[in-house]
Amino acid sequence: VQLVESGGGLVQPGGSLRLSCAASGFTFSNYVMSWYRQAPGKERELVALIHSACGSTNYADSVKGRFTIYRDNAKNTAYLQMNSLKPEDTAVYYCRAYRWNDYWGQGTQVTVSS
Repeated sequence: VQLVESGGGLVQPGGSLRLSCAASGFTFSNYVMSWYRQAPGKERELVALIHSACGSTNYADSVKGRFTIYRDNAKNTAYLQMNSLKPEDTAVYYCRAYRWNDYWGQGTQVTVSS
């Protein structure tokens, strides 16, 4: 089982990034996919999630209207489109898949700075 995140990097405030989470080794379409983040000195927090069957989504209040989570079950990949980025979005972003089992990726760094 693998979850591999990509797409992180350094971006200026107001900019955009798209994170990808490529999954393998399990039936991707059956799992809830989610993104978490952890900033230095802070606890890991849920950013967004997307359900497997209906595709409904939930977002942290801090990212509503700026971030969009979506999935492509044909490609076994989940995405997080991040727009209007702020310095407080700086963190390591982790992909998580869960239903019968719980899987985590290794994380990708997002730094928002001028």
